[in-house]
This record gives sequence, structure tokens and C-alpha cells, in this order.
Amino acid sequence: LNVTEDQCICEMIKVNDSISALNYFSTNQTCQLYRSNSSTIYVEFYLNSTIIFLNQSSISILNILEYQPSTTSSTPTAISSSTTSACNFFLNQTTYSVGTKPLAVAVADVNNDNKPDIIVANYGSNTVSVLLNAGNGTFSAQTTYPVGTNPYSVVVVDVNNDNKPDIVVANAGSNSVGVLLNAGNGTFNAQTTYTVGTNPWSVAVFDVNSDNKPDIIVANFGSPYTVSVLLHC
Repeated sequence: LNVTEDQCICEMIKVNDSISALNYFSTNQTCQLYRSNSSTIYVEFYLNSTIIFLNQSSISILNILEYQPSTTSSTPTAISSSTTSACNFFLNQTTYSVGTKPLAVAVADVNNDNKPDIIVANYGSNTVSVLLNAGNGTFSAQTTYPVGTNPYSVVVVDVNNDNKPDIVVANAGSNSVGVLLNAGNGTFNAQTTYTVGTNPWSVAVFDVNSDNKPDIIVANFGSPYTVSVLLHC
């Protein structure tokens, strides 16, 4: 987002030989909050107004102290400066080996350690890969589970109401959906398959009949104009 000069209006205030101001730079359309001779800056603005910081590589706002408004309907606010770095880009990729032709991915905490894990549908190797979160931004090597032919999409959701996320995969090449129940320790049981239409490409899980049980909905690419609904018994 870019800002304009009209969005950078601030009153310069001098308190105890400390001067603060908000400067506008037309070359890169940014605003800079300036202070001198003090660890505290003072910015005056009207009640119900908002200070918005855009295009900043660092933000120096902590400990906002509000006082009663003056007779001029403005509110002096003391802001103690403390810089917090802000990052608006990503680091270089870290890659993890999975199966052949990975086509779909889901993220969920599958082993109940409050860390999000990665689940991948491998179209070319007829498997799903589970990569458990190591807790420091890295993931363990994959554990693979056989599914149907050409798994095309995957969702991770608790389908049997045991508070453990299970894996549901659309097997495009075998006209089925596979359900892999969570064994409770970050591993999964062998899939149970259910026949659907031709070339199921997309799968979703939701309670469609208000019985508090998750149902499965599948889009069948090869069966013109059809979706399959599998009600939970």
C-alpha cells in the first residue's frame, strides 16, 4: 500500500526540549516519525482518530498512555519508543521429500502436540505423506500411507468424533474416496474406501443433515454434472 502526503498530517509538538514530527517523503511515498533529544515522543491528534503506519520496515510503538482530552478536544499521547522489526517477505524455501507428483496438501495437528503437521496427496505414487512438525519450523521425514489410484485432493478432519483428525482423500483413478482413521499417535490406519463417481477430483467434509456427524461430499469430474454425498451412518 502506498500513502499520500494528505495521509501524513501530524502536529509538531515541543515538550521539555523534545521535538517530534511526522515527515513525508515524496520519492518513495512513505512517512517517517521523527523524535529528538528524548526517549519519549509526543503526538497530538483528535479524539476518535487513528494513527496508521504503512510501508514501515520497523515500528516504534509500545506503551501507549492516554490522558484526558484538553479543552481543544485533542488528546496528548505519550509513546515510549521501542523498535520491533517487521518482515514483509519470505526466506528461501526448505524442501522435504514426499511422493511422486504431489498434487494436494493439507495442514493440521494430527498428533495432538499443538503443532501443525503437513499431509500431502501424491498423485503419481498413490500415497499420502504425513510430515510431523518438529516444533522449530522444521518437519520430520515423511511417513507414507497407501491410498487409491491417483489421489487428487485431501482433507484432514475428524470423521468419527474421537477428537483426532483423520485423512479423507479423493482417489481420481479408482473412483473412490479413502478414509484413513487416526490411530492417536500421529499414525493412521489403512484406508477404507467408498465408491463414488468417475474421476473424483475434489472432496469436502461437512455435516449436511444436521445430525452432528460429518458427511463426505465429492465432485466427480468424469461423471458429468454429478457430486456424490456420503452420509455418515
